[in-house]
Amino acid sequence: MEYRIGQRVRSKAGRDKGRDYVVIRAEGEYVYVADGAARRLDHLKRKKIRHVEGSYNVSDEIIERISDGTIEDHTLRKFLKRS
Repeated sequence: MEYRIGQRVRSKAGRDKGRDYVVIRAEGEYVYVADGAARRLDHLKRKKIRHVEGSYNVSDEIIERISDGTIEDHTLRKFLKRS
């Protein structure tokens, strides 16, 4: 599966197994994720793509805010709670 910015993913391995995140950046075999609470935007979590499970839930608002540079932690928390 190809991971996109703004996509909701769930951790399959590690101490954070079962936790939901939003993809902030994707580079090669890694994705950089945050959830706005335990993992904030100023300290992204780097996960190998084989350690996350993707969903088809993608937020256009988050994609737009990341490209503008106006993304905030509360926006991620609201997206994860809502979906």
